[in-house]
Amino acid sequence: MRKVSLDETRAGSIIARTIFSLNGMVLLSAGSELTLERIRYLVHHGITEVYINDDISKDITIPETVREEILIQTKSQLKKLMTVPSIKTVDGEKALELVDRLMEEILKNDQIIISLSDIRSIDDYTFSHSVNVAIFSMMTGITLEYKSDDLRNLGVGALLHDIGKMRISDDVLKKPSSLTIDEYNEVKKHTVFGYEILKNSRNINTTAQLVALYHHERIDGSGYPYNLKGNEIPLPAKIVAVSDVFDALTTDRVYRHKMHPSKVVDYMYSLSNKHFDKTVLNAFFMHIANYPVGTGVLLNTGEKGLVSKYNPVWPNRPVVRILMNEKGMMLRQYSEMDLSRNPEYYIVDIWDV
Repeated sequence: MRKVSLDETRAGSIIARTIFSLNGMVLLSAGSELTLERIRYLVHHGITEVYINDDISKDITIPETVREEILIQTKSQLKKLMTVPSIKTVDGEKALELVDRLMEEILKNDQIIISLSDIRSIDDYTFSHSVNVAIFSMMTGITLEYKSDDLRNLGVGALLHDIGKMRISDDVLKKPSSLTIDEYNEVKKHTVFGYEILKNSRNINTTAQLVALYHHERIDGSGYPYNLKGNEIPLPAKIVAVSDVFDALTTDRVYRHKMHPSKVVDYMYSLSNKHFDKTVLNAFFMHIANYPVGTGVLLNTGEKGLVSKYNPVWPNRPVVRILMNEKGMMLRQYSEMDLSRNPEYYIVDIWDV
């Protein structure tokens, strides 16, 4: 199994995982063969990527941090929670229920390596993003030894960090081109709007309110809405800031293509103690797969392959299924190479298989 861009998917490919809409409707079942008509259908629903089964990815299993059905249910219920006309308050008790369900899923994992590869529609970005940010943030909180109640409040704040965007016009939020200065200033208001909504809501802790308000503040004072610096920014807001940016950069948007996780890791560390708290970054990236299972990689030898197994001890040295030799010729028989046992081999770049 591997995930591929729908733009590069050929008719005849076999779908490996069922594709759902946000409301839980099956768009295409696992095992279905893609046709040109079905590809157009998925594009119409805003789907940009699909999981497929093919010869080169045979027997490769991509792990689920949170079961797909739980992700779909949570996103669907979050949408109902947030899309209320002229939203002024939110059901804090329901938000806590959603956070508890996610936390239960996360704690089932013995080795918690986050590889949130859910197939999402561009139109459903806000809700998929919010659920992912909650999972990322709670994982980071666990690493930073948050107590149970603090973890739940962090989770609620992360889940609802963008609720203020419900007061921003879709014409601005989903604009496929660059925003004007006035439009960008309008988007920036979502932090204050979110704070107001959560402050007026029952069963929403102060931590969650401040996460909504401060998740775009940056360590060097370059953020908004108040240009806070360093320790002026609460730790939960620093955690959500990292989770927010990572998920945004690794997701396709209407105005740009996603970045690969390994590139995002380098980029975010380059902003360590400038935009992001280094302690938070270290805790966050302890649980991120730099090269997720199914990623095409180029080795220093010129050989190309597919990551077939993640290495939690040495994230940059996974098991790679070698598909192509150094001359660019496809191999008739693939071999598995554990980079942790072969120090002379290493990954130099990613490869669009």
